[in-house]
Amino acid sequence: MQFIKSFFQFILDLWNSKYLLWNLTKKDLKQRYLGSYLGILWAFIQPTITVFIFWFVFQVGFKSMPVDNFPFILWLVCGMFPWFFFSEAWVSATEAISSNVFLVKKVVFRVDLLPVVQIMSALIINLFFTMMLFIMFLVYGYMPNIYNLQVIYYLFALVCLTFGLSLITSTLIIFLKDVGQLVNMVVQFGFWGTPIFWSFKMIPEQYQWILNFNPMYYIIEGYRNSFIYHEWFWNLGYMNYYFWFVTISIIFIGIFIFKKLRPHFADVL
Repeated sequence: MQFIKSFFQFILDLWNSKYLLWNLTKKDLKQRYLGSYLGILWAFIQPTITVFIFWFVFQVGFKSMPVDNFPFILWLVCGMFPWFFFSEAWVSATEAISSNVFLVKKVVFRVDLLPVVQIMSALIINLFFTMMLFIMFLVYGYMPNIYNLQVIYYLFALVCLTFGLSLITSTLIIFLKDVGQLVNMVVQFGFWGTPIFWSFKMIPEQYQWILNFNPMYYIIEGYRNSFIYHEWFWNLGYMNYYFWFVTISIIFIGIFIFKKLRPHFADVL
C-alpha cells in the first residue's frame, strides 16, 4: 500500500513540476542545435529527409510490393516512426542523469525530471513525424478517419513504456556504466526483432506467440491498426492487459529503484 502511495506521489510531483519541465525541454532542444544556422529547424529537416530517403529507396529503388494492398512505404513508416521516438527517447534519457552531474549535486533539484526532459524533447520531434504520417497517407489518397485518433492512445502508451524503462536505466547507469552499451544493444536487437521491416505473418503460426512478449510489437501494430487495418484497440483483448501489466510493472520497478538509489547519486558521481 505504501508503495502504491509513493507511486501516485511520484506522478503528482512530476505534474506539479510541469512548468519547470517545459522550460527544461525547450532549453534542451535549443542546446541540441546550438551553433547551427538553422537551429531547431534541424529537428524537423532531418525527419523530412529520412522520409524522403525511405520513399526513394523502397518505392523507387526496390519497387517494394504492397503489404495487405497498402503501399509498402506507408506500412513501413507506421512502424518506423514510433520506433524512432522509442529509441531516441530511451537512449538519451538513459544518459540524462549521469551527464548532468552539476544538477544532481544540487539538493533542491528534482533529478527525476532529467529523463522526462529527454522523453519530452523526443516527443516534440515525434509529433512532427506524426504529422508527416498523415501527410503521406493524404498524398497516397487515404483520407483521415476516426480510427486515426487512436494514435493519441498509442503514443501515450509508448511514452509510459519509455518513461518506465528510462527510470530504470538512467538510475542503474550511474552505478554500472555498462548499462548504456546494453541499452544500445537492446535497441539494435529490438529494431530487427520487432516487425517493422517484416510482417508478423512471416513467422510460423506456432511461434507467433513469442512476439507478444515484446511490448513494442503492441505499439507498432497499434499504429498500423490506426492507419491501415482500422481496428480499435479494445478489440485486441489480452494484448491490452499484457501490455499495461508489463508497462505499469516497469514504471513501479523504475520508481522503486530510483527512490532507493537516489540518496547515493552525488557520492557516486
